[in-house]
Amino acid sequence: MSRATKSGLAREAHEKVLSKYDTKQAQEALEWISSLIEEEFDCSGDLENFQKQLRDGQKLCKVINRLIPDKIRKINTGNLAFKLMENIELFTRGCKDYGLNDAETFQTVDLWDGENLHQVCLCIHALGRKAQKNGFKGLGPKEADRNERQFTEEQMQEGKKVISLQYGSNKGANQSGISFGNTRHM
Repeated sequence: MSRATKSGLAREAHEKVLSKYDTKQAQEALEWISSLIEEEFDCSGDLENFQKQLRDGQKLCKVINRLIPDKIRKINTGNLAFKLMENIELFTRGCKDYGLNDAETFQTVDLWDGENLHQVCLCIHALGRKAQKNGFKGLGPKEADRNERQFTEEQMQEGKKVISLQYGSNKGANQSGISFGNTRHM
């Protein structure tokens, strides 16, 4: 998975990240990708298979091209690491173009080196929610629609007159009994 053997705090931090990985969630993500790009492959959600299926970035690029036709013009094949890593980068850029924010995407090394496969899984689920909102078969719960409300100026002024119980009460509050020069008696 990762290039160097981690020790101490780095190992603890990496183990904490790995502990968040959910095989069921990963399996759902792989099954969604399989149905969206209409390709059959092993959709078991174990850590090694999840990384193996997505590491070259080709399936991910196909997902983006399905959601945004012809977004990625050339999907790299072969064994050159930098070309395959470019596929992953093209996918994350496509995700941002589709509406995901930076917190919902992942770094290339998260998938390539297996540093944070949980974040990769979260990204695919976020993309699945967006896809569902845009008419594709989605993944997970449907994303909520914005519910903006318009109030008249009169309604806004009426709202300012109401004192909420959350504000509490300070009736009868004063500073009597508080003395600033007294010493503590033992």
